[in-house]
Amino acid sequence: MKILEIREKTVSIASPIANAYIDFSKMTCSVVAVVTDVMRDGKRVVGYGFNSNGRYGQGALMRDRFLDRIAEADPESLVDEANDNLDPFAIWATLMANEKPGGHGERSVAVGTIDMAVWDAVAKIAGVPLWRLLADRYRGGVADARVWVYAAGGYYYPGKDHTQLQDEMRGYLDRGYEVVKMKIGGAPLAEDIARIEAVIDVVGSGRNLAVDANGRFDLDTAIAYAEALRPYDLYWYEEAGDPLDYALQAELATHYDAPMATGENLFSHQDARNLLRHGGMRPDRDWLQFDCALSYGLVEYLRTLDVMADLGWSPRRVVPHGGHQMSLNIAAGLHLGGNESYPDVFQPFGGFADDLAVESGHVGLPQIPGVGFEAKSALYEVMRSLAE
Repeated sequence: MKILEIREKTVSIASPIANAYIDFSKMTCSVVAVVTDVMRDGKRVVGYGFNSNGRYGQGALMRDRFLDRIAEADPESLVDEANDNLDPFAIWATLMANEKPGGHGERSVAVGTIDMAVWDAVAKIAGVPLWRLLADRYRGGVADARVWVYAAGGYYYPGKDHTQLQDEMRGYLDRGYEVVKMKIGGAPLAEDIARIEAVIDVVGSGRNLAVDANGRFDLDTAIAYAEALRPYDLYWYEEAGDPLDYALQAELATHYDAPMATGENLFSHQDARNLLRHGGMRPDRDWLQFDCALSYGLVEYLRTLDVMADLGWSPRRVVPHGGHQMSLNIAAGLHLGGNESYPDVFQPFGGFADDLAVESGHVGLPQIPGVGFEAKSALYEVMRSLAE
């Protein structure tokens, strides 16, 4: 049993949308195929992966450092003999050989993308959906049958007025979502409040709306928004300041007692630990949004969940960023609190299998081996072209 080859390509997910910090007019992502020598149902097992939106394609890093380390490794060193499968932990260690600690920047995205494809292959070799494999290995065989999801959108778009914003959110409700998320911080405070009120008119309550500043604010602005947002009783107030400014987050918590969320731009278990130690996050109400595809993959994600447990946090307080099928499998198999969803943007990577409908804010799980990419036809066309 061995990995024959790892292939990668860069795919455009460009769009005219913007959040408070960046536009997506030149956004790309990497797609990876891990080709194995294992045959299942007469076909070679290929694991697929891609990185979440917001970080550009990682092909150069993969080609320059990471892919050769797998190609040059002893194939037997990458095998989990106890389970007659590939060993994601050994593969991860090989990818990270000769890497200094710290520096959890873009390399964490490159490794996380490859790691996703490895786990897809591992579950396919085992002949089970990834969520089932994770539940069996790490949660005593108990998986969540359905996962809570929210619809992420509400981006700034040229010429987009309040009526168009309302139409977008109404469309999410029509598709079964109950909680939606919109961007703030890309307009003056008064305009953002008007946009929030327009959305609440559609979704019915602030408890059905989360807002995301994408790290735009300094402390004074973050507090000003907190004071303006407080009367609306929102689902959460997300990433007000720079994701590594733990002091800002801690101070903000003294001014805003409603739920807050952050973590999507922290890329290691060490960063997660620092947030929980020093960021004033409250385990009874706040939400963590670590994204495995951006943070070294599932191998590291398991370490992050261990750090959370050591610091008194339940995995139910984690709702991963990314809106993709990998996080959906992790949420179900490891008992997380839910998953982001991108019903309209970042296609074909956002969203879930074609036959999975959202009902009462929850979605079911793919029943095919692996992550389930093959059940999302538009995405699988992109991936299959790489493998073939």
